Amino acid sequence: MPIDVFRDRRHAGQVLAPSLGGYARRPDVLVLALPRGGVPVAFEVAQALFAPLDVFIVRKLGAPGHEEYAIGAVASGGVRVLNPNVINMLGIDETAVEAVTAAEQAELTRCETLYRENLPPPTIKGQSVILVDDGLATGATMLAAIKALKAQQPARIVVAVPTAAPDVCEQLRHEADEVVCATTPEPFRAVGRWYEDFAQTSDEEVRELLAVARRNAPKD
Repeated sequence: MPIDVFRDRRHAGQVLAPSLGGYARRPDVLVLALPRGGVPVAFEVAQALFAPLDVFIVRKLGAPGHEEYAIGAVASGGVRVLNPNVINMLGIDETAVEAVTAAEQAELTRCETLYRENLPPPTIKGQSVILVDDGLATGATMLAAIKALKAQQPARIVVAVPTAAPDVCEQLRHEADEVVCATTPEPFRAVGRWYEDFAQTSDEEVRELLAVARRNAPKD
């Protein structure tokens, strides 16, 4: 890929989209963005593919008192994925797991209400889902998203990002059906390094892009 640095997230989505051309105009394709930074990227991908766009929110479940340790994640669609090895290693009881889950589920619900404006979540089962973020440094959030998404039985999971650490791309190939990383620079260091403008995506921008995508979505 001849590009070294993206102007911003929307430009990154425009660069990424041609690599996904085989999914254009297919009725079984759904583009899901990981908020917030993944939404401007995914918006451009969805527009180019003439595919519907929605968000797939993932919230890490941090171990009580050791929040840096992920004991699992909750995601859109009421899905929870737990890591029993870490839970057992840290000796966390079921009550504590449920408390952490409830707190993160409440925040996830808040975000979904804010972004989706009370519309129901999309149907995942049987769909070819393209998961989009603005980049992958460790891949932890994307991995949680993949695991949560599998519980909803999609036909295919495609991970698509403009830039990623090469080893992370390779790791995710063992989890997803297809992984598209437009650029894999080395040394990678951080996602923001590969953007001229990496300002935080606001909730309002997420809402506006999703509203435009809904208006432009292909009709059944």
